[in-house]
Amino acid sequence: MPKPTRRIFLKSSAALAAGAAVLRSTPAFAASSAAMTSATPLTQFEYQDVQLLDGPMLEQFRHNHQLFLNLNEDSLLKPFRQLSGLPAPGEDMGGWYSPSPLFDPPKDMTGYIPGHSFGQYLSGLARAYAVTGDKATQAKVQRLVAGFSPTVSKKFYDDYCIPAYTFDKTNCGLIDAHQFAGDPHALAVLNRATDAVLPFLPPKALNREEMLARPHKNISFTWDETYTLPENFYLAYQRGAGDRYRLLARRFLEDDTYFGPLSENKNVLPGQHAYSHVNALCSAMQSYLTDGSRKHLTAARNGFAFVQQQSFATGGWGPNETFQQPDGNGLAESLASTHSSFETPCGAYGHFKITRYLMRVTGDSRYGDSMETVLYNTILGARPIQPDGVSFYYADYNHDAKKVYYEQKWPCCSGTFPQLTADYGISSYLRSAKGINVNLYVPSRITWQQGSAHVSLTQHTQYPANGDASMHLALTHPERFTIALRVPAWAGHQTKVTVNGNAIDTALTPGTWANLDRTWKDGDHIELSLDMPLRLSPIDDRHQNLVALLYGPVALFAIDPVAQTITRNQLLAAQRIGNSSAWEVATGSGKVRMVPYSEINNESYRLYQQT
Repeated sequence: MPKPTRRIFLKSSAALAAGAAVLRSTPAFAASSAAMTSATPLTQFEYQDVQLLDGPMLEQFRHNHQLFLNLNEDSLLKPFRQLSGLPAPGEDMGGWYSPSPLFDPPKDMTGYIPGHSFGQYLSGLARAYAVTGDKATQAKVQRLVAGFSPTVSKKFYDDYCIPAYTFDKTNCGLIDAHQFAGDPHALAVLNRATDAVLPFLPPKALNREEMLARPHKNISFTWDETYTLPENFYLAYQRGAGDRYRLLARRFLEDDTYFGPLSENKNVLPGQHAYSHVNALCSAMQSYLTDGSRKHLTAARNGFAFVQQQSFATGGWGPNETFQQPDGNGLAESLASTHSSFETPCGAYGHFKITRYLMRVTGDSRYGDSMETVLYNTILGARPIQPDGVSFYYADYNHDAKKVYYEQKWPCCSGTFPQLTADYGISSYLRSAKGINVNLYVPSRITWQQGSAHVSLTQHTQYPANGDASMHLALTHPERFTIALRVPAWAGHQTKVTVNGNAIDTALTPGTWANLDRTWKDGDHIELSLDMPLRLSPIDDRHQNLVALLYGPVALFAIDPVAQTITRNQLLAAQRIGNSSAWEVATGSGKVRMVPYSEINNESYRLYQQT
């Protein structure tokens, strides 16, 4: 089988974007004022349709669910009560979350954004309720909405450094409380919260240069992210909050300096804040899905292709939270200049969202390849949030790297982490007109209605420790439909699929879906065996001898002591250590142990090796 590379994917994506360029003359909002939703080849399942089974993803989800379920509600609501002039019982949560006289950016970030992640914690709990049906979780969501309601006031935003940033998360939490936890008051509270923040927002989305040009009390007032607002405004409109949210979404699309140039295939990412601009691509996707704007679809596809061009072998991007020049040495130089290589929970959350959007719209399985790369090499290796808010923030790809916690409690990554882990199920499977697409090979069970049959597919796997996954079907009666399996672009020639022990005659082409179209019956089983060759990934085209070693989707990190000299052949001759996930590379100066990111504890490690 041919093995498409990441660069082939990028070239083909650029070609697709160029083909879509002929549609740029179409008005951005060709749809009338009537609601429309663009049809997509793939759609999402509901949260309750997918249940994770025992494994690291379920462990992360359970940890985050229980942590936020048990947080003190007075403490969560305290910043809103304080800044709105209401009695504010409860202990301060500290870190970024609680107001503090110590805030002196960028020197001291204590008290940076009071209450900033409340909406994300609310969203994570609402999604966790949708996954589990746990009534205590639903009750907590509804208590938090009721407690937040009387704090809604313009006073909250007086002298508040980044109002759009915090309101966007509040919006997300309230619409998720409405949609997933059945809160009867959430949309009414959202409307009042929107009234409260609007006087503090500019007439349109502003980039950071435009923010810097405005009068500001200190540098933090230039960091607001109005350009991320449209996604949740569009979702609020779709969920019944009212027509004004669709108009607000359009108002804050950053067309002049971001989506417009991206739709013309101009790379305007270098120098921009990484996570928020990937997150903004989700707003472009919602513009397409809600308003039918082909320009914004093209912008999102081009923008993500530019992100891919400057990604590490882990799938992570944005050293020091900043995109690099595509023809520069920024990525390579970052290996010696910073330990802040990838903003992990936030970046993974944004990455999962944009790849899920793009895969739904294009049907391209390679967006799933990108998602799983980030899953196994970044977020599954993140240390858990501690009960006091100490959080994991940056993955470190420095030549002398360590895993450490962030210095401030309750940073932004404490908000995206519970949202991301609640989304693991809906990221694993997608629906098609013909059946189901299996995107991630994870221990899980999905249940759905296919035609007149009630179907359940249970997946057992230790992937990516090995390439094998078993899927067992239970049906109320036989039904014909398609089960599409993602065949990763790196898959080797020995990749196999059997149904009930018999080899299939469907083509297994790397970088595509293997479509198993048949009449399925109760008790059928599928066995997938992915050939996972070792391969080398240069950090960029200019540094071909600075390489990472990968096994299937998994990047392998060298644990100290790292050999001073190592060759490409030695890396590709690495040997598995027994049945463990660790590997050994024999060099002239001894053996080097290499492990996946999730297996690293307190050791020093190195991602890229000089050959």
